Amino acid sequence: MGFAHNNVLHANHFRKDWQRRVRTWFDQPGRKLRRRNARKTKAAALGVRPLTLLRPAVRGQTVRYNRKLREGRGFTLAELKEAGIGRKEARGVGIVVDHRRRNLSEEGKKLNVERLVSYKQKLIVFPRKAGKPKKGDSSTEDLSASISRVTLPLPESYPAEAPRKITDDERSFEAFKTLRTARANARHEGVRKARAAKKEEEEAAKKK
Repeated sequence: MGFAHNNVLHANHFRKDWQRRVRTWFDQPGRKLRRRNARKTKAAALGVRPLTLLRPAVRGQTVRYNRKLREGRGFTLAELKEAGIGRKEARGVGIVVDHRRRNLSEEGKKLNVERLVSYKQKLIVFPRKAGKPKKGDSSTEDLSASISRVTLPLPESYPAEAPRKITDDERSFEAFKTLRTARANARHEGVRKARAAKKEEEEAAKKK
Protein backbone atom coordinates (compact mmCIF):
# COMPACT_ATOMS: atom_id res chain seq x y z
CA MET A 1 0.00 0.00 0.00
CA GLY A 2 1.51 3.33 -1.06
CA PHE A 3 1.42 6.75 0.50
CA ALA A 4 -0.66 9.67 -0.74
CA HIS A 5 0.26 13.35 -0.73
CA ASN A 6 3.42 14.98 0.61
CA ASN A 7 3.40 13.39 4.07
CA VAL A 8 6.17 12.13 6.35
CA LEU A 9 7.33 8.51 5.82
CA HIS A 10 6.71 6.51 9.00
CA ALA A 11 9.52 4.42 10.54
CA ASN A 12 11.95 5.08 7.73
CA HIS A 13 15.13 2.98 7.87
CA PHE A 14 17.61 4.85 5.74
CA ARG A 15 20.68 4.67 8.00
CA LYS A 16 21.23 0.89 8.18
CA ASP A 17 24.87 -0.19 8.33
CA TRP A 18 24.60 -2.42 5.25
CA GLN A 19 28.37 -2.69 4.73
CA ARG A 20 28.69 -4.93 7.81
CA ARG A 21 25.94 -7.23 6.55
CA VAL A 22 27.40 -7.93 3.09
CA ARG A 23 28.79 -11.45 2.59
CA THR A 24 32.02 -11.54 0.63
CA TRP A 25 33.64 -14.42 -1.24
CA PHE A 26 37.27 -13.35 -1.33
CA ASP A 27 38.46 -16.74 -0.03
CA GLN A 28 37.17 -18.59 -3.13
CA PRO A 29 40.59 -18.94 -4.89
CA GLY A 30 42.12 -20.30 -1.68
CA ARG A 31 39.27 -22.79 -1.28
CA LYS A 32 39.73 -23.92 -4.88
CA LEU A 33 43.40 -24.66 -4.21
CA ARG A 34 42.57 -26.43 -0.94
CA ARG A 35 39.98 -28.67 -2.64
CA ARG A 36 42.43 -29.49 -5.43
CA ASN A 37 45.14 -30.48 -2.96
CA ALA A 38 42.60 -32.60 -1.04
CA ARG A 39 41.70 -34.44 -4.26
CA LYS A 40 45.38 -35.11 -4.97
CA THR A 41 45.93 -36.43 -1.46
CA LYS A 42 42.88 -38.69 -1.72
CA ALA A 43 43.96 -40.03 -5.14
CA ALA A 44 47.43 -40.80 -3.77
CA ALA A 45 45.94 -42.57 -0.73
CA LEU A 46 43.73 -44.73 -2.99
CA GLY A 47 46.82 -46.23 -4.59
CA VAL A 48 45.97 -48.00 -7.85
CA ARG A 49 42.21 -48.12 -7.29
CA PRO A 50 39.92 -46.51 -9.92
CA LEU A 51 39.23 -42.85 -9.24
CA THR A 52 35.46 -43.41 -9.23
CA LEU A 53 33.20 -46.40 -8.55
CA LEU A 54 31.54 -48.31 -11.39
CA ARG A 55 27.86 -47.44 -11.83
CA PRO A 56 25.24 -48.76 -14.29
CA ALA A 57 24.05 -47.03 -17.45
CA VAL A 58 20.37 -46.06 -17.08
CA ARG A 59 17.88 -44.01 -19.09
CA GLY A 60 16.79 -40.59 -17.88
CA GLN A 61 13.26 -40.12 -16.56
CA THR A 62 10.31 -38.78 -18.64
CA VAL A 63 9.90 -38.62 -22.42
CA ARG A 64 12.08 -35.53 -22.55
CA TYR A 65 15.25 -37.19 -21.24
CA ASN A 66 14.82 -40.94 -21.86
CA ARG A 67 16.90 -40.73 -25.05
CA LYS A 68 19.97 -40.01 -22.93
CA LEU A 69 22.04 -42.50 -20.95
CA ARG A 70 23.34 -41.46 -17.54
CA GLU A 71 25.00 -43.14 -14.57
CA GLY A 72 22.55 -44.83 -12.20
CA ARG A 73 22.83 -45.38 -8.45
CA GLY A 74 23.92 -49.03 -8.55
CA PHE A 75 23.68 -52.38 -10.33
CA THR A 76 20.72 -54.67 -9.65
CA LEU A 77 21.15 -58.09 -8.05
CA ALA A 78 19.91 -59.73 -11.27
CA GLU A 79 22.63 -57.98 -13.32
CA LEU A 80 25.33 -59.05 -10.86
CA LYS A 81 24.06 -62.65 -10.87
CA GLU A 82 24.10 -62.83 -14.67
CA ALA A 83 27.63 -61.39 -14.79
CA GLY A 84 28.77 -63.94 -12.16
CA ILE A 85 29.67 -61.44 -9.43
CA GLY A 86 28.54 -61.76 -5.81
CA ARG A 87 27.04 -58.73 -4.08
CA LYS A 88 29.71 -58.72 -1.34
CA GLU A 89 32.48 -59.25 -3.87
CA ALA A 90 31.12 -56.36 -5.98
CA ARG A 91 31.43 -53.87 -3.14
CA GLY A 92 35.04 -54.96 -2.60
CA VAL A 93 36.10 -54.35 -6.22
CA GLY A 94 34.51 -50.92 -6.69
CA ILE A 95 31.06 -51.87 -8.08
CA VAL A 96 28.05 -50.10 -6.55
CA VAL A 97 25.03 -52.30 -5.75
CA ASP A 98 21.44 -51.02 -5.49
CA HIS A 99 19.14 -53.75 -4.13
CA ARG A 100 16.01 -51.61 -4.74
CA ARG A 101 16.44 -51.08 -8.47
CA ARG A 102 14.55 -53.40 -10.84
CA ASN A 103 15.23 -54.27 -14.48
CA LEU A 104 12.28 -53.19 -16.61
CA SER A 105 13.75 -54.12 -20.02
CA GLU A 106 15.96 -56.86 -21.41
CA GLU A 107 17.98 -54.32 -23.41
CA GLY A 108 18.92 -52.29 -20.34
CA LYS A 109 19.80 -55.43 -18.39
CA LYS A 110 21.97 -56.77 -21.23
CA LEU A 111 23.79 -53.42 -21.52
CA ASN A 112 24.71 -53.40 -17.83
CA VAL A 113 25.72 -57.08 -17.80
CA GLU A 114 28.10 -56.37 -20.70
CA ARG A 115 29.43 -53.38 -18.75
CA LEU A 116 30.10 -55.59 -15.71
CA VAL A 117 31.76 -58.34 -17.77
CA SER A 118 34.10 -55.92 -19.56
CA TYR A 119 34.98 -54.28 -16.21
CA LYS A 120 35.71 -57.69 -14.68
CA GLN A 121 38.00 -58.63 -17.61
CA LYS A 122 40.03 -55.43 -17.21
CA LEU A 123 40.08 -55.58 -13.39
CA ILE A 124 43.37 -56.34 -11.63
CA VAL A 125 43.01 -57.39 -7.97
CA PHE A 126 46.24 -57.06 -5.99
CA PRO A 127 46.74 -59.56 -3.13
CA ARG A 128 46.84 -58.19 0.43
CA LYS A 129 50.13 -60.00 0.99
CA ALA A 130 52.49 -60.17 -1.98
CA GLY A 131 53.65 -63.73 -1.30
CA LYS A 132 50.22 -65.18 -0.39
CA PRO A 133 47.62 -64.61 -3.16
CA LYS A 134 44.07 -65.72 -2.35
CA LYS A 135 41.16 -66.87 -4.51
CA GLY A 136 40.00 -64.03 -6.77
CA ASP A 137 43.38 -62.26 -6.86
CA SER A 138 44.99 -61.60 -10.24
CA SER A 139 47.85 -63.71 -11.57
CA THR A 140 51.49 -62.56 -11.59
CA GLU A 141 51.35 -61.69 -15.34
CA ASP A 142 48.30 -59.47 -14.82
CA LEU A 143 49.94 -57.66 -11.90
CA SER A 144 52.83 -56.61 -14.13
CA ALA A 145 50.49 -55.26 -16.86
CA SER A 146 49.96 -51.53 -17.45
CA ILE A 147 47.33 -50.00 -15.14
CA SER A 148 44.72 -47.35 -15.90
CA ARG A 149 42.67 -45.70 -13.15
CA VAL A 150 39.98 -44.38 -15.51
CA THR A 151 36.57 -46.09 -15.15
CA LEU A 152 34.58 -47.43 -18.08
CA PRO A 153 32.86 -44.66 -20.07
CA LEU A 154 29.11 -44.82 -20.72
CA PRO A 155 28.15 -46.47 -24.04
CA GLU A 156 26.50 -44.47 -26.80
CA SER A 157 22.75 -44.13 -26.30
CA TYR A 158 22.07 -44.63 -30.01
CA PRO A 159 24.87 -45.74 -32.38
CA ALA A 160 25.10 -43.30 -35.29
CA GLU A 161 24.10 -44.68 -38.69
CA ALA A 162 25.95 -43.82 -41.86
CA PRO A 163 23.96 -41.68 -44.35
CA ARG A 164 22.18 -43.64 -47.08
CA LYS A 165 19.51 -43.22 -49.73
CA ILE A 166 15.83 -43.66 -48.85
CA THR A 167 14.42 -46.86 -50.35
CA ASP A 168 11.17 -47.03 -52.36
CA ASP A 169 9.47 -49.05 -49.59
CA GLU A 170 10.33 -46.37 -47.01
CA ARG A 171 9.13 -43.64 -49.35
CA SER A 172 5.78 -45.32 -49.95
CA PHE A 173 5.25 -46.23 -46.27
CA GLU A 174 2.55 -44.11 -44.58
CA ALA A 175 3.50 -43.98 -40.91
CA PHE A 176 0.57 -41.88 -39.66
CA LYS A 177 -2.03 -43.98 -41.46
CA THR A 178 -0.45 -47.23 -40.19
CA LEU A 179 -0.45 -45.99 -36.59
CA ARG A 180 -4.09 -44.83 -36.77
CA THR A 181 -5.18 -48.15 -38.28
CA ALA A 182 -3.34 -50.14 -35.60
CA ARG A 183 -4.90 -48.02 -32.84
CA ALA A 184 -8.38 -48.42 -34.33
CA ASN A 185 -7.95 -52.19 -34.65
CA ALA A 186 -6.83 -52.44 -31.02
CA ARG A 187 -9.74 -50.28 -29.84
CA HIS A 188 -12.46 -52.18 -31.74
CA GLU A 189 -11.03 -55.69 -31.25
CA GLY A 190 -13.44 -56.68 -28.46
CA VAL A 191 -16.55 -55.35 -30.22
CA ARG A 192 -15.62 -57.10 -33.47
CA LYS A 193 -15.00 -60.42 -31.68
CA ALA A 194 -18.39 -60.19 -29.93
CA ARG A 195 -20.10 -59.34 -33.23
CA ALA A 196 -18.44 -62.28 -35.03
CA ALA A 197 -19.41 -64.68 -32.21
CA LYS A 198 -23.04 -63.44 -32.32
CA LYS A 199 -23.14 -63.92 -36.10
CA GLU A 200 -21.82 -67.48 -35.78
CA GLU A 201 -24.50 -68.26 -33.19
CA GLU A 202 -27.24 -66.90 -35.46
CA GLU A 203 -25.99 -68.97 -38.43
CA ALA A 204 -25.81 -72.08 -36.24
CA ALA A 205 -29.41 -71.45 -35.07
CA LYS A 206 -30.62 -71.10 -38.71
CA LYS A 207 -29.05 -74.43 -39.68
CA LYS A 208 -30.94 -76.20 -36.90
